[in-house]
Amino acid sequence: MDAVRVALLREVLAGTEWLGATRRFAGVLRGSVTAHGGGLLLAGTEEYEPWHLAAHLVDEAAWSGTPELAPTLVRHHARPGDPAHLAVGPGRIAEARRGETLLVVAPEEPAELLERVHSARRAGVTVLALGAGGSELAAMAHETLAVPDGAELDLDSVQHLVSAAAGENAGPPRARRGFRDRLSRLAETLTAPPAAPW
Repeated sequence: MDAVRVALLREVLAGTEWLGATRRFAGVLRGSVTAHGGGLLLAGTEEYEPWHLAAHLVDEAAWSGTPELAPTLVRHHARPGDPAHLAVGPGRIAEARRGETLLVVAPEEPAELLERVHSARRAGVTVLALGAGGSELAAMAHETLAVPDGAELDLDSVQHLVSAAAGENAGPPRARRGFRDRLSRLAETLTAPPAAPW
């Protein structure tokens, strides 16, 4: 879904709770990854891997100047021969530590996933959940956005709204100055002619 379609979807949803809910959730997501800087893990279930959300968050990270939004997609069927960005398996959740954020997108909640999420939370990982809501995952998560069956929106549409809001709420791109930039600026200051007397 491109930016025009997201804008049209927002127009249709004006006056509903969805816009505020997705923006609030996106704000928590953005705040968590930028405050802790530990990285963002994105996981789904064996049957539902959030590829689309991963791609949109990578785009939003680039466009907003917020690299922390680019997730590591955790795949349940990752194989050693896969490209590096597709070879991260569920064991990565067990390795997650304080400062990292785990975003779980799960229309259903298999016991194995719940065990991994519970362990990550105990290790100090910030857990965010996007799914059916009112469940064990919601109870474990620090923040949840519920998309119950029969809602006006489906899980895919909500993911588009969340990813767009996460990028746009980031504010202006941050200028990161490296050592060379700072050294160059210092040299310019030291070699600049003195200011004219008044």
